[in-house]
Amino acid sequence: MTTHATPRLAARAITEPVLAELRASDDAGRPATAVTDAEGGAPLRCCLRRSERGERIALVSYAPLRRWAADTGAEPGAYDERGPVFVHAEPCGGPAPGGGLAFTGAHRVLRRYSRHGHILGGRLVTPSEDFEAALSEAFTDPEVALVHVRAVEYGCFLYEVRRPVKVRGS
Repeated sequence: MTTHATPRLAARAITEPVLAELRASDDAGRPATAVTDAEGGAPLRCCLRRSERGERIALVSYAPLRRWAADTGAEPGAYDERGPVFVHAEPCGGPAPGGGLAFTGAHRVLRRYSRHGHILGGRLVTPSEDFEAALSEAFTDPEVALVHVRAVEYGCFLYEVRRPVKVRGS
């Protein structure tokens, strides 16, 4: 008997090969400058957790849609923006296995993109809402290929979620 498992929504951290490039020269063409995080709490896009006091981190310029478009052949045109993201200054091993969605306990914007890399819309999600349900709702539109999760305060990219792939189980 064949059943269809529910597709899982997964936060996608910046991958180590991309991080190595960003640490050498970020998407604005500048080398990363490592600092010791005196306070902690910076949202790290390499491992999808907040930094701890004393960790070595870097603030780099990152163009997430450009990187996705290079892999998929999309042409985002003017939607190819870049912005600041915090990452560990050295490789960290990425997110914990099975970590799920990250940074969900605050106001977030879910920005939806088509397979061509064009914005299809956005939605504000408040801390009182079911974040995963709001994210699932974004993918009810068959035109949505990926969603960027962004912070409201600064508009910064936090991570992307790609359209879930239906998994066949037995």
